[in-house]
Amino acid sequence: MVIVELSTDTVDGAVAADRLGADRVELCAAGALGGLTPGPGLLAATLARCTRAAVHVLIRPRDGGFRYTPAEVDAMLADVRHAVGAGAAGVVVGALTAGGAVDRVVAGELIAAAAGREVTFHRAIDVCADPLTALDTLAGLGVSRVLSSGQAPTALDGAVVLSRMTAVAGDRLTVMACGGIRSHNVRQVLDATGVRHVHAAPRRPAGQTSASAVDFGAHATLDEAAARELIAAVR
Repeated sequence: MVIVELSTDTVDGAVAADRLGADRVELCAAGALGGLTPGPGLLAATLARCTRAAVHVLIRPRDGGFRYTPAEVDAMLADVRHAVGAGAAGVVVGALTAGGAVDRVVAGELIAAAAGREVTFHRAIDVCADPLTALDTLAGLGVSRVLSSGQAPTALDGAVVLSRMTAVAGDRLTVMACGGIRSHNVRQVLDATGVRHVHAAPRRPAGQTSASAVDFGAHATLDEAAARELIAAVR
């Protein structure tokens, strides 16, 4: 069985993912920045409307790298506790040291704050110094899964590394592939890597335009057609 996780930064996108049959929804804000922690209103509205898919909450206090100050760690811990208290099925976290290794202390604190809910280590693993060593560390800490493109722009580009990661992970934790995965290539990704969990964030322009001289830009929403085709391709 292949598990499909869809990432979205809107309530409507999460509801659509749930309706289309996604196994998990990764909820974030600011998807254009790679995803940030969603606010309490976005989280509450999503949890109230998603009846099937497990909602996992991205915990990322800012864009940029994954080495965090003590104040940022405090913010992440508070966000993890809030997500768990609100009823999220899991959280998605990550933190690295200055040397590019998993920050055992911070990761351990975040896992403890999750109070037994599933914890995914996000794509910080794709910029760490050694993803295979990172897997050993994360397995020891009790992480449920890691999200990775094999340290490459796409899962197909990183297929060799993803395959090695899957072998090293064994049954200790799950490697979930991401990066350009769509209906036309998902089977190729599965065959090349051995993964059985895939993550995608298909988006399309929402279509709103502004006639004003002041323009705050367009926003994107879940591409339902692409999401539907991806899910159908693996079922």
